[in-house]
Amino acid sequence: MRFLKIPLLLIWRLWFYLLMFVSLLLLFPFLLIFSFKEEHYYLFWKVARLLSKILIYGMGFRIDFKEIQSIEKDKSYMFCPNHASLLDPFLLIAISKNPIVFVGKKELAKIPVFGFLYKRTVIMVDRSSLESRKRVFEMAKKRLQNGVSMAIFPEGLVPTEDVVLAPFKKGAFSLAIEFEIPIIPQVYYDCKRFFSWDIYKGRPGVLRVNQHSFIDTKGMSLEANMNELKNKTFNLIYNDLEKDVKYMKDTNRKK
Repeated sequence: MRFLKIPLLLIWRLWFYLLMFVSLLLLFPFLLIFSFKEEHYYLFWKVARLLSKILIYGMGFRIDFKEIQSIEKDKSYMFCPNHASLLDPFLLIAISKNPIVFVGKKELAKIPVFGFLYKRTVIMVDRSSLESRKRVFEMAKKRLQNGVSMAIFPEGLVPTEDVVLAPFKKGAFSLAIEFEIPIIPQVYYDCKRFFSWDIYKGRPGVLRVNQHSFIDTKGMSLEANMNELKNKTFNLIYNDLEKDVKYMKDTNRKK
């Protein structure tokens, strides 16, 4: 049975990359055209959502999205989800009707085809460069208009499988305070379980997302409130993930 399972799993994994390549190829003209002007970004976002849904549903996943508080159409937010899988950005895009600009690592711009669009639509940051971090603030100020939000995976990396949640970097929280936009903590329970970086693990399943109440940042200052804001967001997400890990073990649910 094990010998049968591994080839099927590898074929399923290969299907993901084939699906991504074909979808990108078909949608590339639209993504390219809508990436030229800032005012067309909402159209770019619609195509990006279509691409993300093709990948998620095409892989046999379903989404169970629960939100405690609803997003206002013309308001900007800072999305802060946990990061443990290649699926995470696609899941965030799929569930978000309002346009979001990602802040991401410049290394991803080297990926063929994807990297070309990545450079045009993502605010890239080199965490080792002070000048690069300053540029993020300038770009963010320009983009946070007409209901466009930002998204940063605050761990700044994909932790190893045995880590529930890696320590948070301060970038997302300093930006949220600087621009007085609410933090939206999101918990992705199943991406690591169903589509981890280990190619010999995974299966189709339901991707559960819990969107917590927003954390207001109005009146906060970097000196007085940033660490408190970072710790509060970390604890919300960590406690949810830890409870879910315990629940899965206690009920002997299949991982």
